[in-house]
Amino acid sequence: MKKLFSLVAFCATISLTAQTMAFTAIEVKVKDYTQNEVAEAFDKVFEDVQMNQGGVVLERFWNGRTNGMTHRLVFMSTLGVDLVEEGSINPDKNEAFWSKMNNYIEEWGSGYSGRILSWQEGDTEKNPTVHIWDIKVQDQNQFKAGHESILKAFKKDFEGRVAGFGTYDIGKPNGATHWVVVTGKDRNDHLMLYDKLENSNKFLQLIQERGPFEDVKDYELEILRRKQ
Repeated sequence: MKKLFSLVAFCATISLTAQTMAFTAIEVKVKDYTQNEVAEAFDKVFEDVQMNQGGVVLERFWNGRTNGMTHRLVFMSTLGVDLVEEGSINPDKNEAFWSKMNNYIEEWGSGYSGRILSWQEGDTEKNPTVHIWDIKVQDQNQFKAGHESILKAFKKDFEGRVAGFGTYDIGKPNGATHWVVVTGKDRNDHLMLYDKLENSNKFLQLIQERGPFEDVKDYELEILRRKQ
């Protein structure tokens, strides 16, 4: 697994469109009581690394985890741009990182890759709780337009939150074709947001304008580390 970072970085550089963002996520099951050690290893290997138009995120699964997976690593980059410059990660640090990860990880789970079609950046220190919906979308462009109309109409409610929409192109989890993500302060903050939006006729109208889609699964994560 120590070579996995090199593989992910290579996959993230496949050029489709110059400014399209892409991601690769890898799910893992971490041994009990080793989360802090994993986070420390993450900090060590990436502490002096300069990211190019992307980043790496370490997240913890809460509600909705699959097959006992507890955490995941997400690598995000601009297609056609190397996430990191060749040689920017110290080989010794990289070796030590994956050696430690192998010690702390009980099981490696599934991986999947896709593109980010719409993205609103947010403050993930204030809003570290992530809610993701895996869905099957009939009309990608219609859904994207509807998604962005919701963010525009409820700009104040989504202020400071990451809100995104994108594709699953490789390794579609449970057959999902797309995903939607929103961050918040905590679980209660998410529920309060949904309660407010769903009592708005305007929101209900805009939801319909996204077009037909099928819910596949949703799950909750916590951002532990984010290197950009």
